[in-house]
Parts: sequence; C-alpha cells; structure tokens
Amino acid sequence: MANIILVGAQWGDEGKGKIIDVLTEQADIVVRSQGGNNAGHTVYLGSKKYVLHLVPSGILRKRKVCVIGNGVVIDPISLVGEIEGLRKLGIRMGSNLLISETAHLVFPYHRELDAQREVLKGKNKIGTTKRGIGPAYGDKAARTGLRMLDLIKPDSFAEKLKLKIRDNNEILKAFGAKPLQYKKVLESYAEAGAKLKPFVGNTVVFLHEACMARRNILFEGAQGTFLDLDHGTYPYVTSSNTTAGGACTGSGVPPHHMDRVLGVMKAYTTRVGEGPFPTENAELGDFLHGLGREFGATTGRARRCGWFDAVATAHATMVNGIDELAVTNVDGLDTLDVVRVCVAYRWRGNRLDRVPADLEILNECEPVFVEFPGWKTDTSKARRWKDLPAKARAYLNAIAELTGSSLSIVSVGPAREQTLFL
Repeated sequence: MANIILVGAQWGDEGKGKIIDVLTEQADIVVRSQGGNNAGHTVYLGSKKYVLHLVPSGILRKRKVCVIGNGVVIDPISLVGEIEGLRKLGIRMGSNLLISETAHLVFPYHRELDAQREVLKGKNKIGTTKRGIGPAYGDKAARTGLRMLDLIKPDSFAEKLKLKIRDNNEILKAFGAKPLQYKKVLESYAEAGAKLKPFVGNTVVFLHEACMARRNILFEGAQGTFLDLDHGTYPYVTSSNTTAGGACTGSGVPPHHMDRVLGVMKAYTTRVGEGPFPTENAELGDFLHGLGREFGATTGRARRCGWFDAVATAHATMVNGIDELAVTNVDGLDTLDVVRVCVAYRWRGNRLDRVPADLEILNECEPVFVEFPGWKTDTSKARRWKDLPAKARAYLNAIAELTGSSLSIVSVGPAREQTLFL
C-alpha cells in the first residue's frame, strides 16, 4: 500500500470515513494530522454506526495503530468521552492509540470565544461548529497555547491554566459573557489528563521509525480542500491546512516519505456553513434530504447541496497533487433523469475556467453546466466496475477526466462491501 495521504477534494463531508476504513485493511498505521472535534467521520459496520471526531477511523480494525498528530487541536473532555464511548461499543483502546505530546488543547474559553465572535459577525458569520477550533489555533499561532505535555503534568498545568482562565475571563467580560470558574475547569481537565496520559508520547519519532521499517501509513484527512486556511474560500474556512501539505506539518513526516495522494469527492457537491457555493441547487438539496442523506455527522445540520463542480475539483487536484480519485455517494443520484456537471463559471459575460480567489467575484459566478443522462438504476448492489450501468460509468469517467486525475475507487453505499476498486 505504501504511504498514502487521503484528502477531501470538495468542502468536506465527502465520505472520507468510509474510504479510510476500507483502505485501513492494507495499512499498519492511520494518522490524523489536523483539525479537531469539529470534524466527523461516519463508518458503518453491519448494522452499527460509528461516528468518530478525534480518534482516527482505523481504530475500528484490529491490529492497527492510530495516531493523533501534533497538528490536531484536542478537546480532552471530548476525546475521553469518545474513547469511553468506543470502549462501550466493544472497541479495544490501548497501545493501538498514540497521542502527540505537542498537540495543542481546546478549552472552554476557546468555545465561548468562538460563539461570541460568531454573534458579533451577524449576517457575515462563518458558520463554525462553535467547538473552539479557531481560537485554539489562534493561541497556537500566538505562541500562548497549552499542549498535551502540559496537561499530563498536574502541578505546572494548574498554574498555567489559572493564568489562561484569568486572561480569557477579561476578554469574555468584554463580550458580556459569563466568566469561567477556574476550579471547575481544572478539575475536569485534570481528570481527563490522567485518563489520557497513557496514550501520550512522541509521535514524530514513532512515525519516523515506522517509515524506516517500511510500514504502511495512511494519513487521514479531515474537512476538505476548500476549507483549507490558505487555499480555501477564505474566510469561510477552517483554521488548519486540510490539503495534502498539512499531513506533513501535522505529523512530522517529511514529503519524501509520501507515496500517493488520494482525493475523495462525492458524485455531487455539498457544503456545511456559510460561504460561496456556485453549483448550489435547492431542488437537489430537497431531493437528497428527502432520501435521508446529507446531514452533518458532527452538527446534524442539513448540508447545502449542489451539482458536481469540476472547476473546483480540478483546483483541488492541482493544490493537493492528487494522483487518484475515490468517488462516493454515486447511489444518491440513481433515480434522477438528468445529472448536471459544472465545467466553467460565467462572470459578467466572461468565462472562467479557474476558481477565483476573490470571493466577491466567486459569489457572482454562475455555473456553466453540461448534462448527462441519468442511469435510472439501483447501483447499491454493484460490486464490480462492470456491474454499474453504462451511463453511470460514462458519468464517472467524465468527472474524473474533468478533474484531471484517474479514478480508482467508487462507493455506492456506506458499507465496506459497497466499494468498487478499478
């Protein structure tokens, strides 16, 4: 299998959790390298549904080691709850989970600041999950954050936390928000720290030794390309690098140890939160929501839905260096008469073949569509490429060609067996 970086090629929610779970069969180690518990991966095993937020999806398979890297921001209370919840479902958790000692922490004041800033923005709000991710990364960039290695040293952590609570209470006071109670926060975080301490270690050295031993590593992306802090639809983005480069900085594994980049995308497009979305289509959204699809794994919010955007995914291929594509949710389009694909944007009479960085322009862009005939056939029972209807194969080949990469995986449902390898 070699070392594979898996990234979302759209705005997140592309079905990465299922693809990661399938690929983990061939991997030795699964690494999460960015984001926080604002992300959610959903995996179905038989009749059981697992929703993971911080723990890598590889935890659902035996004899796999899962690593939470230095680029992740960790809410210790949330992580402990996730670990305990998985244990109740029969998932073993011990030496198969390793947490970076240098990963930064998310605190209650980060969540409160996140919420208050969204209120201040009013109609210009970003649409965050209010999990405190942005403010936590802000502290990291400002060099004032606390890390896992601080959390597992109770005495010095208590003093550091006291200063952080004091300073942030002054900021919250300016917002008109209630101050945090230091003793209450300390008690809950100290308890979480004691439970997490056995998992904490030097993940950079661990991954380096794994590379030297030629073990297969899968780097699990969270969110998607257009939520990347540098390459997304800024400011309607997350606060980390969701593109392939983030796997290197967020894990400590250098680029020359990476072998392939796999981009995951839906057969259509979705987005959660605010921000531009050129191919958004309310009718398609109503249709998919009516099927019980497209509700956020983390928030439960109905996702915004639109037709496949080849302009955006071609940009994602370029930015990430995507070698191969995995297309998911093909079965969601099974009953449609016509399927549309955006091949360019129209702005003030001009045709644009690239995604403009200026959101004022992007917000005014109208999609230029081409239409494909629907296949009007249930694809969920297909197990081989040739089992798919000819019209579905033609559509998939077309969007792969428009995206500029080769098609390697097709998913026609949430189960492991509903995965076709080309």
